[in-house]
Amino acid sequence: MAAGDNSGRPPCLNLSGPGPLGNGQPSNSAYSMPMSNGGPTGATGGAQGAARRPNPQSGPGGGESAGVVAETPPTAHNAIQQALAQSASARAMETSATNMTSNASAASVPTTHSSLLSAPAAAAVLVYREPVYNWQATKSTVKERFAFLFNNEVLSDVHFLVGKGMGVQRIPAHRFVLAVGSAVFDAMFNGGMATTSTEIELPDVEPAAFLALLKFLYSDEVQIGPETVMTTLYTAKKYAVPALEAHCVEFLKKNLRADNAFMLLTQARLFDEPQLASLCLENIDKNTGDALAAEGFTDIDLDTLVAVLERDTLGVREVRLFVAAVRWAEAEAHRQQLQPTPENKRRVLGKALALIRFPLMTIEEFAAGPAQSSILTDREVVSLFLHFTVNPKPHVEFIDRPRCCLRGKECSITRFGQVESRWGYSGTSDRIRFSVNRRIFVVGFGLYGSIHGPTDYQVNIQIIHTDSNTVLGQNDTGFSCDGSSNTFRVMFKEPVEILPNVNYTACATLKGPDSHYGTKGMRKVTHESSSTGTKTCFTFCYAAGNNNGTSVEDGQIPEICTTEGNKRLEWDWAFLSILHWSCDGNNPVSPCFNWETQHRAM
Repeated sequence: MAAGDNSGRPPCLNLSGPGPLGNGQPSNSAYSMPMSNGGPTGATGGAQGAARRPNPQSGPGGGESAGVVAETPPTAHNAIQQALAQSASARAMETSATNMTSNASAASVPTTHSSLLSAPAAAAVLVYREPVYNWQATKSTVKERFAFLFNNEVLSDVHFLVGKGMGVQRIPAHRFVLAVGSAVFDAMFNGGMATTSTEIELPDVEPAAFLALLKFLYSDEVQIGPETVMTTLYTAKKYAVPALEAHCVEFLKKNLRADNAFMLLTQARLFDEPQLASLCLENIDKNTGDALAAEGFTDIDLDTLVAVLERDTLGVREVRLFVAAVRWAEAEAHRQQLQPTPENKRRVLGKALALIRFPLMTIEEFAAGPAQSSILTDREVVSLFLHFTVNPKPHVEFIDRPRCCLRGKECSITRFGQVESRWGYSGTSDRIRFSVNRRIFVVGFGLYGSIHGPTDYQVNIQIIHTDSNTVLGQNDTGFSCDGSSNTFRVMFKEPVEILPNVNYTACATLKGPDSHYGTKGMRKVTHESSSTGTKTCFTFCYAAGNNNGTSVEDGQIPEICTTEGNKRLEWDWAFLSILHWSCDGNNPVSPCFNWETQHRAM
């Protein structure tokens, strides 16, 4: 029977046979025939297949019958006929495979050497193109072969209709590959309720994100960008691919900024990514003002707003938090299709309103903003005004705990050589002027207490910009002393920024009995950070005017409590003490003191 005549069936190729289209090795048979150009046919083409078949029989066209093998060396005519048959079969298979997919058809192999075309017989044996099904031969690793199948119809056994509306994309895939990379896909295709459908709709997934997921499953390659990272993170979580989730989170970490911190915080909470949420909150702590001013702030949900307002470490004045909350309330009212009236703003703020710490504002800030906003009730406004103006202060419904509860190692650097008795008060402020050589934050003062035993004091503390006479920070508070010569801390409502080489005045107005005071003071004191080795030099000067007698040499305000923030907001802060010398008088350090615990006790 002639080649190609196989009972009416299309020609098929035997991949177990030798030659470039099969898996066998080149023949070393003695029957391999020399060609006119000196090249062996046994190792290159269809003649080799004829050479290995015993029992040749002539067919109608002078060739071999299919399946009959030769025991004697084949003639050149028989070899050519066999080559023609295999060449026709190969071309038929190539046409069939090309129709199956246009993607794989590009994997054809160039024709053989042109020198083999010199004789008609040789041309019939060797001129052919590799069919597309043999793309495997050009992929040397498993990774390359799987990567070739990505988004490819070749061998695909399932299709996904991804997206919705006009944006739907039909994406081919392979059940085995997906099941190997995802437990969700494994259950989808192989579980007890496995789907038998060859087309699966995914209307909740973005096509670009799904392709990024498949790209990772097929090749371990990560293809994410600013526009697709959130949808890819959603898709990776949906199909339980934690490695891709980790890549998305790492990408977000690297691109986290103040202007997108709130947006990413919302997404981190939505996708249950606590590590990313923590980084967003730290960024907001460090850059609270910039984060609040970003456009994305008004797009956050109420729970995210509450989570931020609950924090003690926000680095911004409370009045700015109130202004930002009102701006968010206006946007939320619009989303809920409500008029932005004060009543509706209060309604959408809900529990977030109670987290704004109105007692931390100055009376001027409160009077100019919240008191006139009509968001607070008349009773709340009156209660807060009484809190600002009356001592002892009445209870209010809002939190009065200062933000920026600082953490870190604490120490005291002394300035006075000894303590003396009897420093009196008549309503005049004790004042001392100071400057520093580098940027720091002042969080409070240490003050002397009574010489008459345990006593309570009322005190107003302030930091004033000397040249402009601007009050940068103040607090009306109090402290209890035990009658000893120790110092007792009083803290500001929030840290006060101190810039280098600028003059500031520390003020304390005490109401209470006579107290201890310090003497033998020094004009310059240097503190070296134990964690960074950075040195901060404080220079003290006499404050002209009414100062109740406090000067560089003696007086009140023995400590200025300072802090220096690092990138993680773990504040390394030192207490600049101006009272106690250590034994050797050099770099003295007092016992550790927990500011947060002490302040809350007050």
